[in-house]
Amino acid sequence: MLTLQPNVFHIELLLHTILNQYLYNSYCVTFVSEIPLDINFSITFTCIVPDPENLTNQLLEVSEKGCSDYVVRMKEPQEFMNAYEKVNHLGNARRSDKKLIFLPFLEDDNTTNETISPLLNLLSMKETSFVANILLLIPSRETTAECKFYDIVTHKYVGPDKETNHPLYLDRWNSCTEKFVMNVNLFPHDMSNLYGKTVKVACFTYKPYVLLDLDTPTGRDGMELRIVEEFCRWVNCTMEVVRNDAHEWGEIYDNQTGVGVLGNVLEDRADLGITALYSWYEEYVVLDFSAPCIRTAVTCVAPAPRLLASWELPLMPFTWHMWIALIFTFLFSSVALIVVKGFSSKNVFITTFGMMVTQCQPEVRADWRVRSITGWLLITGLVFDNAYSGGLASTFTVPKYETSIDTVQDIVDRKMEWGATHDAWTFSITLSTEPLIKQLVSQFKIYSAEELKRKSFTRNMAFSIEKLPAGYFAVGEYITKEAMLDLEIMLEDFYYEQCVVMLRKSSPYTSKISDLVGRLHESGLMLAWETQVALKYLNYKVQLEVKLSRSRRDVDNIEPLSFRQVVGIFIIYLIGVSLSIVIFVAEMCINDKNKKKLNQ
Repeated sequence: MLTLQPNVFHIELLLHTILNQYLYNSYCVTFVSEIPLDINFSITFTCIVPDPENLTNQLLEVSEKGCSDYVVRMKEPQEFMNAYEKVNHLGNARRSDKKLIFLPFLEDDNTTNETISPLLNLLSMKETSFVANILLLIPSRETTAECKFYDIVTHKYVGPDKETNHPLYLDRWNSCTEKFVMNVNLFPHDMSNLYGKTVKVACFTYKPYVLLDLDTPTGRDGMELRIVEEFCRWVNCTMEVVRNDAHEWGEIYDNQTGVGVLGNVLEDRADLGITALYSWYEEYVVLDFSAPCIRTAVTCVAPAPRLLASWELPLMPFTWHMWIALIFTFLFSSVALIVVKGFSSKNVFITTFGMMVTQCQPEVRADWRVRSITGWLLITGLVFDNAYSGGLASTFTVPKYETSIDTVQDIVDRKMEWGATHDAWTFSITLSTEPLIKQLVSQFKIYSAEELKRKSFTRNMAFSIEKLPAGYFAVGEYITKEAMLDLEIMLEDFYYEQCVVMLRKSSPYTSKISDLVGRLHESGLMLAWETQVALKYLNYKVQLEVKLSRSRRDVDNIEPLSFRQVVGIFIIYLIGVSLSIVIFVAEMCINDKNKKKLNQ
């Protein structure tokens, strides 16, 4: 509390009246004044003596503590607005209804332009155009010796764009009566009626969220566009689309510039940003988010498993561990027979193999040690034979497929690429420290739509899609019905996200849009809009193929044995016969050469 100055008593009295009437529920008020003020105010407040070289840091400190309503009395109020705008970008505090009250720096009996102009010039600043609740207390030229009059001025803010920065005279305060002349609301811009004010929306065509260039009266539609259109119907605004289709979602750079939807919002080329914008942390640091509009889950359509090659079918009844056990049994039995036969390997391996496939023992007069080993080997072979026969019958009757790609672990284990036209698909998981997710992110690749369409037929890549709440899918145009015949949706989602409307920090629109989103969810309109847009604009055949992609194998029935199943066995048989003939011919040639040498 600073010492009362007699020549500014009236302005302090007016300020006291405004604060108690309009800021009584403020969490904290900051007084930025180069001249001492004496205000009796019951709400928490803090005082700053502005330092031109350090004003930004001064405001940032109090703003982060929640003191985001300001009373300003400076000789150069433009310096405050410049610092205020920097703090708005640097700080983390966000409020849609911040209030700024500017007082005249000096007062005397003869009000001059030097008193009025610095305040009115504030309204023409770009920084001021982003604040709805701004109030200028300007000494009136009609002030008399007995009574002082103050004009209460703000900017129009709403209405036609060319008039939004024009001064709007709200009321006049009389120091003699200590009352306002018209007693109107001094903060009229509650965003309930924008009187046709243009709201710029950054977006691009991405079904079913946003569709542009349609052959309709408005030329546009989509789930999120309907949110903005409903918002404009609600608050009486005019929507203008800002496009940067080449960069799609875009990117924000370290120097506070950007491209695409994100860049348009950050650099104030647009008031709102839509088109499947998720709750990304790095974007939240520099932008403001509305309440979540749409809950979406990100997964992939991956190459569908094909029927196993027929040559693999004879190997399917046993697992690899079982085959290794069989090989070990064959070797162990062969070694045992060699030992009991006095370390003679004559016909041992062929005899052991024959018994394992339930063939009889050729040596009828063998001793008891040989008969013991062959007996147990015949029993083992009988068990293996019957088990293999049962498994083989099932393998040849019920169609067998390759292992499918169902989970994140599957796609990482196969080191399979997954991707889209923009890396926005990985923004939500880039900061993860889990090794599995980090590996998943490293396998993401960006390609053009044409290249992705070509790769959709190559079976060497998965393609990211979104699962929407009403059961439909956001699928890129590069995924066609023909490509989906050889793709299937994964069982596991990579992650889920909340789609939001992005705005500049402390945008006046944030609170109102969040209120609207809540009403839309309560009414069920979001689900209805998704269904309407999907049925009207999405490729229903592709949607059906994605939805039923995992059901294709379920309709396969047990079928009779056909040549397709046994062709692999015949191939193995022909290879065996060919090798036998080659070995037989080689043995005959070698024996002939040996006989000739002996004869010579």
